[in-house]
Amino acid sequence: MALDPKVRELLDLSADAPPIGTVPVEVMRAEAPSQMAAWFRMGLVSLPVAAVEDMVIPGPAGELPVRVYTPEDQGPFPVVVFFHGGGWVLGNLDTHDPMCRALCSGAGCVVVSVDYRLAPEHRFPAASDDALAATRWVAAHATEIGGDPARIAVAGDSAGGNLAAVTALRIRDDGGPAPRGQLLIYPGLGYPSPPTPSYIENGEGYGMTRESAVWFWDQYLGDASRAANPLASPLLAPNLRGLPPALIITAEYDVLRDEGERYAERLRAAGVPVRLSCYDGVHHRFAELIGILDQAWQARDEMRAWLRETLATTPSTRVSLIPREVRERGAAVGM
Repeated sequence: MALDPKVRELLDLSADAPPIGTVPVEVMRAEAPSQMAAWFRMGLVSLPVAAVEDMVIPGPAGELPVRVYTPEDQGPFPVVVFFHGGGWVLGNLDTHDPMCRALCSGAGCVVVSVDYRLAPEHRFPAASDDALAATRWVAAHATEIGGDPARIAVAGDSAGGNLAAVTALRIRDDGGPAPRGQLLIYPGLGYPSPPTPSYIENGEGYGMTRESAVWFWDQYLGDASRAANPLASPLLAPNLRGLPPALIITAEYDVLRDEGERYAERLRAAGVPVRLSCYDGVHHRFAELIGILDQAWQARDEMRAWLRETLATTPSTRVSLIPREVRERGAAVGM
């Protein structure tokens, strides 16, 4: 499918920006508010929720900031522990505030957004350690934030999708209350060398390039040999059995498309219920752009419906597997 004209407009807005990795990290981080302002001018929606509270919880290296979103109605609510994207280098509680609000208001879940430590100041496995600690804290303290400790999911976009997948693996192997689901939004699941077909097809011109992906990974790992560790690259995990059900969202014009699809295939082969949806005509980060892209609304509706089903009071006995050929390009599937 052709690139959505709105996506082209978005890409044109940043066409003059210096490539990722060519300016200091501090400068890239400081530019986030102006990018958000431009998106709001284009129609980005920040949905209302009942309450938002910034908190600090114990982390592996000291205090760990989180933001708790509470929906309308009466709890206890299911809980989504959310890890933001940004290549483990960029992003914070504010950059992903609209997405967390969308999940909270649509799915009727408490959302706990985690401000994990960023690279290159804090390299692998610092972000993963923070993600695991935050998930375990939520399981132990869910009732204090209006949540149900028996109904927790992990979620994240891009690098945050990596952290959500790794957290599910670590809890399975190291112990702790198992999440009921994992929501992986165009996750980065393996080092981009050798490149997958989607890295070759979409490596230039769609926002996230192959070069920028390599740069993000290198900032996170410090040493590329660490990419062989399954807790950095979940695609390399030898065994995916026993993991929680997954919804994996991918985008047609995204370098990360194929690894999300390959992870879905491996989860299915391991007997894990999985839904896979590839959204046509859009690029990396499209799901954040609620109010700008129709596909973002569609993805929000799919994610909230999946969360309601997966985190229902009584777990569903229906296993939903949606087959999809990796190279097929159709409308979004999974619902």
